[in-house]
Amino acid sequence: MDISSLITRIKQYLPPEKVALVEAAYKFALDAHQGQVRKSGDPYSDHPLQTAITLADLQLDAATLAAALLHDVPEDCGVPLTKIEAEFGSEVSKLVDGTTKLSRLSWRRGEASKRESQAQNLRKMLIAIAEDLRVVFIKLADRLHNMYTLGALSTEKRRSIAQETLEIYAPLAHRLGIWELKWQLEDLAFRYLEPRQYHKIARLVATRRAEREAFIAEITRMLRQELDKESIKAETAGRPKHIYSIYNKINRYMAQGRDFDDIHDLLAVRVLVDTVPDCYKALGVIHNLWHPLPEEFNDFIANPRDNEYQSLHTTVLCQGTTPLEIQIRTYDMHRIADYGVAAHWRYKESAKQDTHFEDKIAWLRQLIEWQSELGTEEFLESLKTDVFIDQVFVYTPQGEIKALPKGATPLDFAYQIHTELGHRCIGTKVNGRLVPLNYQLKNSDIMEIMTTKANRGPSLDWLNPDLGFVKTSHAREKIRQWFKKQERAQNIERGKETLDRELKRLGISLGNSEETARLFNYESFNDFLAALGYGGITPHQLALKLAGEPESPPVIARTRPAEKTTTAAIQVLGVGDLLTRLAVCCHPLPGDNITGYITRSQGITVHRRDCVNVRKVQEKERLIGVSWGEVQEVYPVNVQIDASDRVGLLRDITTVVAEAKVNIASISTMYQNDVMSVFATLEIANMPQLTQLLSRIQGVRAVISATRTQQAKASLSS
Repeated sequence: MDISSLITRIKQYLPPEKVALVEAAYKFALDAHQGQVRKSGDPYSDHPLQTAITLADLQLDAATLAAALLHDVPEDCGVPLTKIEAEFGSEVSKLVDGTTKLSRLSWRRGEASKRESQAQNLRKMLIAIAEDLRVVFIKLADRLHNMYTLGALSTEKRRSIAQETLEIYAPLAHRLGIWELKWQLEDLAFRYLEPRQYHKIARLVATRRAEREAFIAEITRMLRQELDKESIKAETAGRPKHIYSIYNKINRYMAQGRDFDDIHDLLAVRVLVDTVPDCYKALGVIHNLWHPLPEEFNDFIANPRDNEYQSLHTTVLCQGTTPLEIQIRTYDMHRIADYGVAAHWRYKESAKQDTHFEDKIAWLRQLIEWQSELGTEEFLESLKTDVFIDQVFVYTPQGEIKALPKGATPLDFAYQIHTELGHRCIGTKVNGRLVPLNYQLKNSDIMEIMTTKANRGPSLDWLNPDLGFVKTSHAREKIRQWFKKQERAQNIERGKETLDRELKRLGISLGNSEETARLFNYESFNDFLAALGYGGITPHQLALKLAGEPESPPVIARTRPAEKTTTAAIQVLGVGDLLTRLAVCCHPLPGDNITGYITRSQGITVHRRDCVNVRKVQEKERLIGVSWGEVQEVYPVNVQIDASDRVGLLRDITTVVAEAKVNIASISTMYQNDVMSVFATLEIANMPQLTQLLSRIQGVRAVISATRTQQAKASLSS
């Protein structure tokens, strides 16, 4: 590959002397990489050239392009930076040095020591970005070409690089607003991580492509005709969704019980106009032509996203019942949407300063300030929850805009304003109306935090992820720090209360206390209790560890009659497909310690080890080792919910259960001394699902406790 393709691009926007600088950098790199080849067999010089071409498409300055061409020369060719500085100046040399340092960083996941290294590398990367944002532009372009040539590597390396691309580089491109790089990085990473899913979706999209394109062509024809009538100069075109985006949409649709054929916005329509007033005029034409869905309208012009993205988004019903997304923006907004912060760098070339540039990367400055306060796990978590996801924009009572991650709550808002405001928060008003502290913020909400003068501090419940009080790791860490500063004796006592409550609620017993402490990587049981007391261990993590489950969100189970689900999930002495059934006296659940009892006529009955009937058995030889096999179905679990009686209580409890997609097999109530006890048999998939559901039920107003129970009156089947 020669340099002509690059030169053609840069001549469109760079003066001749800057083009000459880029040509000189290419010749220097070509000589330095002479004789080197990549694993694909291609000349090594092709890689820096392709990196530079990607950056030229973003219309970046000459120094960035020169550094992109030279970025591998020090590391792979042994050329000192002093020589690069002598040849091309200090600006290019600093960019090459920054990119080289980023290339040495490793993001491989693993044990704690590796995660510590990963966190330190992330910190270094963010500081390098803050010093000169062009470094990350080069790195993103470098990664993009590496992803296109990933096929030459081993399967293990391909998956590892694809994973870090999806976790680090694609979200970073999104946060910087560079959509053109983001979607390519996501699709390429998805292709290597989930090849079957990737090719399946590609085939599904291709199957009805002609039909969808004909539909879009007709829609754009009608729209252009109406816009011409109103003398609105506009460019209209269909916009295809990329494969990883479709994959995520399919997953969301499956969770709602819908399938691929229900997805009508695989192609969207984009309308480009000259001015902001024309955007709103075009919106009026569209809403007059087709019926809009009010809940699907977003004005990102009046309320831009934190990565500068601006556009009007509306979904309308075309041809009767077919929903179609339409985006309306100016040509300048379209350039920003594709190139994000990179679109502003061209002003450096003409010495014009973008006075708002610092505001556009304020999120990065703030994160660098926070990172010194956070531990390793918290910092990595902060990147994923506070930075690399979609944002919502809310207002302070004074009208100042604050950006928070999507799903953030009033407590997240309070802690972002000031730590003490979060600690003293006792309530909140949104748009002048009282809302619960776990309310999820929406765009344009006006926030008002109510505080107490008493030095009461936060609640430990705020750290329980099942209750949804805080979303951001920044707020979570501030709450943990408050509890950690309390007296150790207080934390131990609070931890003991939490442990006893969770054990009782889940109906499980604790084994050796020191072994339990080691399970959580604490040397002593008191250290473990103290961590539980100050929030270093959450009740959710406690339940998952004691149940032997991985710390991940519970899989929503398919609900089938419980009696059909027992055989395949139980293994007797390591062998499946034997006649087994779950005992009705204790209702064991995957994650429980279990044992089998050999009956004379009904095969093996599976009990919990702590079942009262197992403890009473006389013929110990009839007890047999059993274990949980592959769990795919649901199991009956008895729960008892005690609450102060009120109107609508039972409705609210059953609503929480239904929202968790859990089936109620039976339910009954009993009243005593103004307390209503609800006894229900729920069809549960696993222990994480149970602990999460019990936490949510306990959050219902007037509920005193929600615990797992067992019917101890039944006897062992003979």
